[in-house]
Amino acid sequence: MSSAATMPADHSAEVTQGVNPWLIAASVMLATFMEVLDTAIASVALPYIAGSLSASNDEATWVLTSYLVANAIVLPASNWCSLRFGRKNFLIICVIIFTVASFGCGAAPTLGMILLARIVQGAGGGALQPLSQAILFESFPPAKRGAAAAVFAFGVVVAPVLGPTLGGWLTDTYSWRYAFYINIPVGILAVFMISRFVHDPPYIKNAKVPAFDNLGFGMLVVWTGLLQVILDKGQEDDWFGATWIRIAFPIMLAAFLWWVRISWHRKNPLVDLKVLKNRNFAIGCLLIFLFGIAIYSTVTVLPLFYQELLGYTAFTAGIVVAPRGLGAICGMPVIGYLSNKVDPRYLLTFGFVVFGFTTLYFGSITLQISPNTLLVPILITGFGLSFVFVPITTAAYGTLPNEQMGNASGLFNLMRNVGGSIGISVAQTLLIRRAAVHQNLIINSVPMTGQQFQDSIRNTTGFLVGPYGPANAAVPTQATLYRELLRQASSWAFVDVFRWLSLLSFACVIAVWLLKKVKPGKGPVGAH
Repeated sequence: MSSAATMPADHSAEVTQGVNPWLIAASVMLATFMEVLDTAIASVALPYIAGSLSASNDEATWVLTSYLVANAIVLPASNWCSLRFGRKNFLIICVIIFTVASFGCGAAPTLGMILLARIVQGAGGGALQPLSQAILFESFPPAKRGAAAAVFAFGVVVAPVLGPTLGGWLTDTYSWRYAFYINIPVGILAVFMISRFVHDPPYIKNAKVPAFDNLGFGMLVVWTGLLQVILDKGQEDDWFGATWIRIAFPIMLAAFLWWVRISWHRKNPLVDLKVLKNRNFAIGCLLIFLFGIAIYSTVTVLPLFYQELLGYTAFTAGIVVAPRGLGAICGMPVIGYLSNKVDPRYLLTFGFVVFGFTTLYFGSITLQISPNTLLVPILITGFGLSFVFVPITTAAYGTLPNEQMGNASGLFNLMRNVGGSIGISVAQTLLIRRAAVHQNLIINSVPMTGQQFQDSIRNTTGFLVGPYGPANAAVPTQATLYRELLRQASSWAFVDVFRWLSLLSFACVIAVWLLKKVKPGKGPVGAH
């Protein structure tokens, strides 16, 4: 692995073969944007899918789970498949599978059919991100990889933010089925552009493909599949209070450890974990894992606050949080320029500090805020996020040779996806459990015999006497006060989650300075 620490050679001409690299960037970004956008859109349409297919909300969540499981399984296997079938051919096949499966999801008449289509869609979409990222980075010389990372970040950072807005509008205006149908024209355009502009470099065309690592892939399927199911269903079934989780967790842990052993010691594993010997890439994987927790938690929690506590519709909540996408779009040209001139560690520090302070500001929310209250902080959050993703990618890949890009990209994106899954699951669990804690705290601090509670009873009863009458006003009064108690307790739970995300962001600043300094087109200082 000594080559991983040396200066990465510029083989971009072998990849572009005379094609403008920005055309290649647009081609592969379409596929990435479509895949990431679809995940966010489907989450918004979930209640409508359940109602249309006569399923419960609990059953409908498998629409998300089935996709994420298939997605996570295929991610690390993308490098072997690209060597076996050719990266360009494999990317086109994945886009076609994703597009056809999207039509299947939209046309599904039953829950079983849509789950089958989502599994196929997840399998097709799993390889899109690592393949696109590897092609993008190889198409640009090392000195311009910051700009390439900014283009890729547009798909990865902006799409999850725009997803709820677009999904809400399509669902409210037309049908939830159009949340999947929208992928069809994008997929057709992506296939045309990839077939026209993307080419395989010689090292892929001439690669000697090792035998498929059946055991490694089997262990990967077991631990990623069980992890995703446990994270998605854990809170519903009381985590380790459920027998199936107590059985599934040791199996998952054993499969994960076995997979690590295989991937580290075998000569030609499906995923070569020895790439983690590269210090910058290892720390980059840690940071993208923590970044996944932070961004997916925030993207999930903030719309929930508006919908569950303030009564906003899915579309309205999407509009309120949409400025984050605008901030990210504004930040992309800036970070694309600065990444070639400023040490990535300074950019990362700025991004995490900005994200930390904005989430800390979110921790001051109350039930009386207007839609405009968080407009500027949400906008600044998006701007700060662009200063996180791009420098992480630049620093992590900056010292790797092109031959390791495919393997590294699959592992890197797997870490982000796992971090996102953990972040969403932990955030949802904390919201429920911290709400219960704050409910007890409020009850203990406001005794029923106290003057404050008695005044609330009297005022609410006086308000409800008109519609219910003096004899019947007591029950609706108690229900109204209890509902307000739940809202206040839930709002404090949201405050807790935002404040803890802020602490996580500030902790990431410490990890940033464990990275070696990387200059555009050069290896880290002190590398030999």
